[in-house]
Amino acid sequence: MNADALVDALGIPAAARLNRRVPKKLLLENGGPTAADKRLIGTGIETITWVAALKPGTVGVPAFVDEEREYLEIAVIAMAVREDAKATRLAALVHRAIPYPVLLVLDGGRQVALSAAHKRRSLAEAGKVVLEDEGTWATVDEVADQSWLDEFLAALALARQPRISMFALYQGWIDTLVALVAARITGNFSVAASGSPAAERRSATAAYDRTQTEIDRIHRLAVRETQ
Repeated sequence: MNADALVDALGIPAAARLNRRVPKKLLLENGGPTAADKRLIGTGIETITWVAALKPGTVGVPAFVDEEREYLEIAVIAMAVREDAKATRLAALVHRAIPYPVLLVLDGGRQVALSAAHKRRSLAEAGKVVLEDEGTWATVDEVADQSWLDEFLAALALARQPRISMFALYQGWIDTLVALVAARITGNFSVAASGSPAAERRSATAAYDRTQTEIDRIHRLAVRETQ
């Protein structure tokens, strides 16, 4: 499994394709990084490609505007990073640097992942957008996911996402990523219906992740304990 395979699974129409290389300076100038982030961008990223710009005119899905959000376009970005790079941090920097909601396909060599994060208008700074939360991250593993990999790839297709609005389309991709995370817990892949079922699953998988993180922390403490 590689980034190209995930991009192909999205089924993006030719009219929306860009396939443009993006310079690292975009992240340096717009991501608000610290000195450590700047070093990470410089040493950790190999390439960034703006794969596609999904707009009402290119995918036939209406824009979405309300008091909190303005989803006029969804950017599909592919990024290749070094195997030892902090991939999740780099993903966060990409989401912060680009003013549109981003579906990020990240190739770390041994690991391929997808990342998405909702954005809203900044309350502190007019004309700016901020991340609504930490976003959704899902690795794709051909071995671990072999029982449902074909279902997941089929579910990623643009044609399978809600078409009510750009916001609903983007939420559909997030729900598909959450379905992959949930499949590793339940042993069954299924995309939750939009609305409350999908929201409840997102909450449950987040709680599971927090619990697992705490278990790992306690385990590390126990290993170091001498009495």
